[in-house]
Amino acid sequence: MIFWRAIAAAALVATAPALLAGEIPSDARRSGYSFMGPDTRAMQDDDTSNPGMLFVLDGETLWAKKTGSADKACADCHGDARSSMNGVAARYPAFDKSLGRPVTLDQRINLCRANHQQTTPLPYENRDLLALSAFVAHQSRGVAISAGDDPQLKPFVEQGRDLFMQREGQLNLACTNCHDDNFDKRLAGAPITQAQPTGYPLYRLEWQTLGSLERRLRSCMSGVRAQAYDHGSPELVALELYLMSRAHGMTVETPAVRP
Repeated sequence: MIFWRAIAAAALVATAPALLAGEIPSDARRSGYSFMGPDTRAMQDDDTSNPGMLFVLDGETLWAKKTGSADKACADCHGDARSSMNGVAARYPAFDKSLGRPVTLDQRINLCRANHQQTTPLPYENRDLLALSAFVAHQSRGVAISAGDDPQLKPFVEQGRDLFMQREGQLNLACTNCHDDNFDKRLAGAPITQAQPTGYPLYRLEWQTLGSLERRLRSCMSGVRAQAYDHGSPELVALELYLMSRAHGMTVETPAVRP
C-alpha cells in the first residue's frame, strides 16, 4: 500500500502545474475534517460512534489509577482533568526549561511518570500512552491552538519548518509538495489534506486504532522512501511543533477520525 502511494505521489507532483512551495495563508487553512466524506465526519461528530472515544474512556480510568513507587495518580497532582487540563494540549509541544527544548504531550506524560509517579515511561504508540494523551487532549476539544507562541520555541519552530520544506527520500519529495501545493487532490484514492494536526491522537481507519502525529509523520517518510526519524527524536518534535504552530487559531478536535 505504501509503495503504490509513493508512486502515486511522484506522479501527482510530476503532473502538477509548476508551483513554488509555499505556506498556506492563515485565512485559507482548513482542518482535515473538511476533506472527509460525510460518513467519516458523522463518525467523528458522534461520540457514541467515534472509536477514538474508547481510548479517551481508558485514559480517564488511567488518570485516576495510582501507579509507581510513589503510589500516585495523575489526578492526585492535577485534580479534575476537565478543568486542570482544559487548553493544555492546545499549547503542546511546549518548552521544558529543565531540558532546554520542547517536549510533546506524550513526552510530558512520560516525564510526569518518571519524575512524580516514579515509574517507567510508556513506549511510544503504547495503548496506555495513547489513551492518556487522548484523554488529556480531549479536555481541550474546541480550544484554539496556541502552540509555538513561547519566544523560546522560535528556533525549534524554524527547524520544523525547514524539515517540512526539505526534499528527502528516493522520491525527492518534501511535506510541502503534497500538503501546501497539492491539497484538495487525491492520492491513491485518499484526500490530500493541508496537514493541520488538529485532532491527534486520532483514530485512523487504515490503522484500525488510535495513533500519534509522530506515527503519521513516520509513515509519510517511509512513503517517499526516506529513513524515518526515531520516535521522540528532536526532528519529529520540531516537525510536530511547526505543524501545530501553523494551525494557530484552529480548534482541537481530539479524537479525530480519518481514513
